[in-house]
Amino acid sequence: MVLTLVPGNEFHRLWGADSVRSFPDDGSKPEAREYFPPLGGFRFGFFTIPPDGGAGAPAGLDIEAALAEFEEQLPGMGRYLDTEEPGMHTTATVDYGVVVSGQAILELDDGVKVTLNAGDAYIQNGTRHRWSNTGDVPAVMAITLIGAHHDKVE
Repeated sequence: MVLTLVPGNEFHRLWGADSVRSFPDDGSKPEAREYFPPLGGFRFGFFTIPPDGGAGAPAGLDIEAALAEFEEQLPGMGRYLDTEEPGMHTTATVDYGVVVSGQAILELDDGVKVTLNAGDAYIQNGTRHRWSNTGDVPAVMAITLIGAHHDKVE
């Protein structure tokens, strides 16, 4: 899914659950209401970042409508975004992933930027960060998010 607020970025949630799984089960898709999982929940999917981190918000964008679209398509994600530093976010999750193709830049809270290329993996333990892409092609990442307790995140 592509959103007006973040042109060129794509979010593909493939599987997840809001609670710890027990097996055997009937194989039906578990409930996963919001983009980020609650404590004990998990998510798996793909995330694509366009070159140069996207074009930013288009001129004349109806921000309220764009935020409503964001909430409709990726419920709950917006409340984790830092409004003073666009793209920065902190979640109560352990995030790990692999860059499938392209090049992604992971910027950490202290300003350090780490360049990740195809085949590189990363782990984020509830740290404040943002993503960008200074390459020539979209960066595609396979991601897993696991709900965790975080003293600084509601």
